[in-house]
Amino acid sequence: MGDYQGIAPGATIIPVKVLDNKGTGKTSSLLSAIDWILTEKNRYNIRVVNLSLGTPAIETWRNDPLCRAVRKLTAAGIIVVAAAGNNGKDAAGNKIYGMIHSPGNDPTVITVGAANTFGTNVRSDDGIATYSSRGPTRSFYMDANGVKVYDHLVKPEIVAPGNKIVAAKSEKNLLASTTPELNVKTIGNNEESRVMYLSGTSMATPVVSGAVALMLQANPTLTPNMVKMILMYSAQPLRGFNMLEQGAGQINIEGAVRLAKLVRQDLSISTPLGTPMLTSGTLPNQTSVIAGQNVLWSQGIILDKGYAQGTKLITEYQSIYGLGLMMSDGLMMSDGLMMSDGLMMSDGLMMSDGLMMSDGLMMSDGVMFCDWSETFGSGLMMSDGLMMSDGILMSDGLMMSDGLMMSDTTFSSSSPLIKGDDTGSMR
Repeated sequence: MGDYQGIAPGATIIPVKVLDNKGTGKTSSLLSAIDWILTEKNRYNIRVVNLSLGTPAIETWRNDPLCRAVRKLTAAGIIVVAAAGNNGKDAAGNKIYGMIHSPGNDPTVITVGAANTFGTNVRSDDGIATYSSRGPTRSFYMDANGVKVYDHLVKPEIVAPGNKIVAAKSEKNLLASTTPELNVKTIGNNEESRVMYLSGTSMATPVVSGAVALMLQANPTLTPNMVKMILMYSAQPLRGFNMLEQGAGQINIEGAVRLAKLVRQDLSISTPLGTPMLTSGTLPNQTSVIAGQNVLWSQGIILDKGYAQGTKLITEYQSIYGLGLMMSDGLMMSDGLMMSDGLMMSDGLMMSDGLMMSDGLMMSDGVMFCDWSETFGSGLMMSDGLMMSDGILMSDGLMMSDGLMMSDTTFSSSSPLIKGDDTGSMR
């Protein structure tokens, strides 16, 4: 890359091609690739799978073949990072909700939305890119009475810079040749380099995958749910955006790696609930300094349709951090009470469904899903609630991608046709 360097330059990248030269393909190709990863994970030490792709999420994650396939990866200890999608607005530029792609609608993966840094290093002006797909997940199944039952999971879990990202450019790249303003000049002269600007959640997703690689370098014993928890707990909430847009907030790699180093490496699924989780009895500083600014951690995690906040998430081992479990399986806050499916009862925790849904009311842009100032005890952050309708506007266009990262790996999209999530346009 010459003048530019990625998040984890020392990581080994294993490219797994699933698309043709036009950037389209079939679900079967992606499923075959996932099977190959499961078979070869030990041979190549595959720890992270980056899926910068997606297809409309229609069928519930419980039955969706792509979701079922990625759950096999997470059950095997592989962290799966998936793009949220680029359908956050309609043709008129209005915000729309409920457009998270598959397999990003699966509860076991880390679903990534795109942030816009506006070309600065400081965090104070960052926001959510207008195109970034918002939750909740609208995949569904039909009950015995023929009524649609929506999954309504809070997604994405996290956002990362995805606007005007400098990325590698393939030889004879059609997009770069037809849109010359996307080409990046080499620093110090006018020579064209082998990089270009790209925008989309497909660009944000590898940022998170690279961060995961750094976390695993710091602590190789982390399970997928530990990684997900640490990323959310250390994330920076962006002011003015609700959780269906940003999840727990924007990625904070310094905080995530620092916290990963502190997690004990002798934990397992048989570790008793409430066991001290950190190597030190002293809480880490839950603030990071980025570009000279203090960034406060969210200190919370998303759980299915709710949100939990408190230091016990990192100081005491929780059962859901074990391998093969989902965050929505329930969170035990070491007093023996389960937090599950939005009902969270414990010492100092409020009861909340987290997200209110309606069959006939449209979601409001002006109501925060969670108000960051309202916390109760060491646990649940109280939700203001958002109203969600069954009549959400559905966008009909997905942009195609060149490829997606597999493990520390690259690869692309498909189903009926899976289409990648990067737009290639400057926004």
